[in-house]
Amino acid sequence: MTDSKNPLLTKSFDFALLIVSFCQELQSQRSYVIAHQLLKSGTSVGANIREAQHAESRADFIHKLKIASKECEETTYWLEICQASYPMNCDTLINESLQIGKLLSRIISTAKRNRS
Repeated sequence: MTDSKNPLLTKSFDFALLIVSFCQELQSQRSYVIAHQLLKSGTSVGANIREAQHAESRADFIHKLKIASKECEETTYWLEICQASYPMNCDTLINESLQIGKLLSRIISTAKRNRS
């Protein structure tokens, strides 16, 4: 499971679970392509954040979090496509994605500022 001492790990893991559930609903509506894209990007956010926890250097840590941030942006994009295309409410998922993106931005900014 996730490290309960790290809110970003917990938040991104919980978000991935919501994405998996949402994608199952998309697939039941035969929206396979979008479901696949959203599943890949939405679960990748947390995977990259977790990978960053074992970075080899501060630069590697920043790089991995930047990848997570990009995946978060892509996820928000796919959720907005879903919201515009289907009678599904994605507000909660979009909000979660935006919150995770803001957290990532702050952490990346702090890590860059504190480079040795």
